[in-house]
Amino acid sequence: MRIIKRLWIVMALVLALPAWAALQVGASAPDFSAPASLAGKDYAFSLAEALKQGPVVVYFYPKAFTKGCTVEAHLFAEAMDQYKALGATVIGVSNDEIDTLHKFSLTECGGKFPVAADSDGKIMKAYDAKLPLVNYASRISYVVTPDGKILYAYSAMDPSQHVGNTLNAIKQWKAQNAAAPAP
Repeated sequence: MRIIKRLWIVMALVLALPAWAALQVGASAPDFSAPASLAGKDYAFSLAEALKQGPVVVYFYPKAFTKGCTVEAHLFAEAMDQYKALGATVIGVSNDEIDTLHKFSLTECGGKFPVAADSDGKIMKAYDAKLPLVNYASRISYVVTPDGKILYAYSAMDPSQHVGNTLNAIKQWKAQNAAAPAP
């Protein structure tokens, strides 16, 4: 019983620590395709295809239907009109199974953006978004520009700033690119 109690304490401490985004601004974003769910239905997500439409927010979250992940999903869902107005796409990524994500995408995401299943953890590893000691994603949000580069990375287990920070990064990028002369 003591060992289990200590494991829970260690897990709580690991989850409470701030996470650090490992991919640096300016680095190439690892390309990926994954089974996903949008509004409770199967959806094949491809980063390369999404980038053809504009910037993409790739956000990692630990586990569907947990308190912080539910709050974060609601915040992204509420902001989807703002992302769309900026020409941006959002994809959530966790190691949850697709059946769980069908429910999560319909209820917590409001059917407004897809969530991808990374059950083998390859995407989390490629983005250095895996929590130590457990097979869960850390809470990290990346903004990837259409040229496949990391524009912005934000890592914090508190879900409250991910949406505002990624929206601001995209707005600044849009303003800079609107001012740049065409080649």
